[in-house]
Amino acid sequence: MKVEDMVAVRIYVTEASNLEKKIINYLQKEINIHGFSVFRAVSGSGETGVRKSSLMDLSLDLPLVIEFFDYANKVNEAIEQLSNTMQLRHIISWAVKVHSQ
Repeated sequence: MKVEDMVAVRIYVTEASNLEKKIINYLQKEINIHGFSVFRAVSGSGETGVRKSSLMDLSLDLPLVIEFFDYANKVNEAIEQLSNTMQLRHIISWAVKVHSQ
């Protein structure tokens, strides 16, 4: 098994920000990031207040988490570009070990 050092990143946005497609497009087509996922939260709290959803609620302003990983140099480039062009303020990152065959 091969183990590689990489960096994982988590970006927090809301659906109403309309940034999801722009971020995904950049990660996929421009920088060709190693892998990513998008998660839609059922509830969240932040500087703009609390957002919740129920089974009957069709809210379009729930929190989204976009998570990706790759080598440190590519991740640092992506964070800088996304921060500057989209004014993203809620980005966290941490070192990870990726296990592959």
